[in-house]
Amino acid sequence: MIFVTVGTQMHFDRLISAVDEWAGTDTSRTVVAQAGPSTYRPKFIKSVPFMSAQDFRDHMHQARVIVSHAGMGSIITALEFGKRIIVMPRRADQGEHRNDHQIATAKYFGSQGHVLVASDKEELFQKLSQFRSGDTVEPISSTASPALISTLRKFVESGSEPRSR
Repeated sequence: MIFVTVGTQMHFDRLISAVDEWAGTDTSRTVVAQAGPSTYRPKFIKSVPFMSAQDFRDHMHQARVIVSHAGMGSIITALEFGKRIIVMPRRADQGEHRNDHQIATAKYFGSQGHVLVASDKEELFQKLSQFRSGDTVEPISSTASPALISTLRKFVESGSEPRSR
């Protein structure tokens, strides 16, 4: 199963329509999308606007491939499950977001080798075609490291306050 998620805040019809078109080239694929407030009506993929947090995690866990906007929650959840993820960042000039922070997020995670990045439909088709069954990454922890917790605890307990300039 391929799971597509666009988050819940805004539409991302460019991603949903691209995956739908790709799925139409081989209708034997099972593709499920959490499409948010989309106006696009898919022809080849199963789509729901929203799903519960548990359904979302279940779909992430069952997916062979995850395709997503470059939202931190989607990326981190995929990495927790050790799943490879293809991200297509939302673009402000397309009316998909208020700014281009998702481009920076995708660039960073892509440079670290944690995600595959597709900036347009053609790159998305290419990345989807490259996926092999069982292509996984080392899962990340769902909790902060003991070192980070210890550092934060020391900071809070010291009563330090940020300096004003």
